[in-house]
Amino acid sequence: MADRLRSCVLEPLEDRLTEILISSLQWFSQVRRRLLPLLRRHRMALLTAPAVFAALLLFWSAALGDYAGPLYKDPAQPVEARVADLLGKMTLAEKIGQMTQIERLVATPDVLRNYFVGSLLSGGGSVPRKGATAAEWVAMVNDFQKACLSTRLGIPMIYGIDAVHGHNNVYGATIFPHNVGLGATRDPYLVKRIGAATALEVRATGIQYAFAPCIAVCRDPRWGRCYESYSDDPRIVQSMTELIPGLQGDVPKDFTAGMPYVAGKNKVAACAKHFVGDGGTVNGINENNTVINRDGLMSIHMPAYHNAMQKGVSTVMISYSSWNGVKMHANQDLITGYLKNTLNFKGFVISDWEGIDRITTPAGSNYPYSVNASISAGLDMIMVPNNYQSFISILTNFVNTGVIPVSRIDDAVTRILRVKFTMGLFEYPYADSSLADQLGKQEHRDLAREAVRKSLVLLKNDEVSSGKPLLPLPKKATKILVAGSHADNLGYQCGGWTIEWQGDTGRTTVGTTILDAVKAAVDPSTQVVFAENPSAEFVKGGGFSYAIVAVGEHPYTETKGDNLNLTIPEPGVSTVEAVCGAVPCATVLISGRPVVVQPLLAASKALVAAWLPGSEGLGITDALFGDYGFSGKLPRNWFRSVDQLPMNVGDKHYDPLFGLGYGLTTKGTKNNY
Repeated sequence: MADRLRSCVLEPLEDRLTEILISSLQWFSQVRRRLLPLLRRHRMALLTAPAVFAALLLFWSAALGDYAGPLYKDPAQPVEARVADLLGKMTLAEKIGQMTQIERLVATPDVLRNYFVGSLLSGGGSVPRKGATAAEWVAMVNDFQKACLSTRLGIPMIYGIDAVHGHNNVYGATIFPHNVGLGATRDPYLVKRIGAATALEVRATGIQYAFAPCIAVCRDPRWGRCYESYSDDPRIVQSMTELIPGLQGDVPKDFTAGMPYVAGKNKVAACAKHFVGDGGTVNGINENNTVINRDGLMSIHMPAYHNAMQKGVSTVMISYSSWNGVKMHANQDLITGYLKNTLNFKGFVISDWEGIDRITTPAGSNYPYSVNASISAGLDMIMVPNNYQSFISILTNFVNTGVIPVSRIDDAVTRILRVKFTMGLFEYPYADSSLADQLGKQEHRDLAREAVRKSLVLLKNDEVSSGKPLLPLPKKATKILVAGSHADNLGYQCGGWTIEWQGDTGRTTVGTTILDAVKAAVDPSTQVVFAENPSAEFVKGGGFSYAIVAVGEHPYTETKGDNLNLTIPEPGVSTVEAVCGAVPCATVLISGRPVVVQPLLAASKALVAAWLPGSEGLGITDALFGDYGFSGKLPRNWFRSVDQLPMNVGDKHYDPLFGLGYGLTTKGTKNNY
């Protein structure tokens, strides 16, 4: 009986203990010198409880050295040891608090302390005050952090925000082109540099977590989030996951794919979203059903997540959409089975805004079911964002009654703590005030300007009477006209997710409009006249050498951007026809996607797809006036008719007006495109 006990129980236990100790000893040379001879020469001594206890005491004594505090607070310890130590000290209430992310509007110091809240966020447009400075953001975030650190275990919170094209909620931040424009650049290194600049601007406000990048593959431009997608080609989207090391830093050479990685206090945790298939819904309807077989899902919508794992993305956000009728927020097969187990993702999985509510129809109609379904599916942190008391109460009851096992809670909290320890949040919980000057920094604006000019796609450039193409335009002319609803409207130029959730109109932040840029680019002797919607008679009698007309879509976000006809609002087309019918003109189209473009093509000598370029209008005039050549390539297929949609490369009915990769080129005086 003793021999059987030894072979079946004690020897496997001894082997496992030896393995754990030897692995841990690799971190501590002092312990290696003391314990390895013992483990090798006196293996059987470990079978007795006193020997095991003595070995562990020796190990932790050497490991901790002179550090007298809890192991989890010692930065010299391995992340996994710190996680395990802290998790073992936590109550159920503290664990569930870590799984809860609430909106700043409902957060108070008492709420954060009493509920042990692990994360806060700013939704679109949720700011300390309109036009708040970096210092005001820092003060707010630090006050929240102070409350979290005052709890029994002092676990810091992580603050998240939608920094999806720069730090776009914050007044004065650099606003980069939306992703569709970046896809047109075909320049992953540019995107990586944008990620690095964005991280610095986010950190300048004390925030440590960006809900970016969106790595959706938009297969139908009728989708209101299509501009958040780099391309309809999964290979282009994969290449643009370089935003992740820009935001987080480059992973080390010995990095294990799937582990989270953040390179320090000047970087932020990134978030690959929205898992998975959000860009493939029927008719491009937001939050709708993606109908596709598993092979199609894996070959079109999943590849960029493989790249995200290799680059150490810290978090993954789940999509509102469904796959073949199953809500993604409740899809255990894909979240736990594929993302966590197959892709070996070890960061944390977060819901979208009230995403678990929408598991049911109507949303929130059976909230207990939604809590159970989402946590059981594998979600780790829930973006509540307001109804935190109900969420915490329901989840606590499910655990106490055995509906949800404690092991599922421990898995979630382990992942959340792993990210927090990895990014150094315990060592640097507060904002670094020395980064305040990074917000809207000129170097970042220059980078955004570069991104704008590289994103422009020249669709048409006809010859004028001299036999030369209209573009590039001469800087020196007697008088020129700038017209159109988008020519002097920074809010329209930036699009949705800018200052406000849905975007806005007018001078919403700091930046340069197209009109500003034209005035700065032309010769001082050139008279620039602006008329937003001039009549044909005004143009004919104006004596203009040429005109620049900027028109396009108005800002939108998510469902409000769903559009089945894809025409630009009036007076866009009528302005182009009035101006371009009277004088040679270049039309600049501001849009988040391909739109019905034939009327603009027919009227204009030159047509530029400028997407949603952001705050730096000088990038547009860089190409219009020939300092730099046009080099952008379409990141999406451009349809002839909306009746063709959805239409992608490889479809039997594929017959685009302009195919993926189309784009005329010109030479610039400062480059050779």
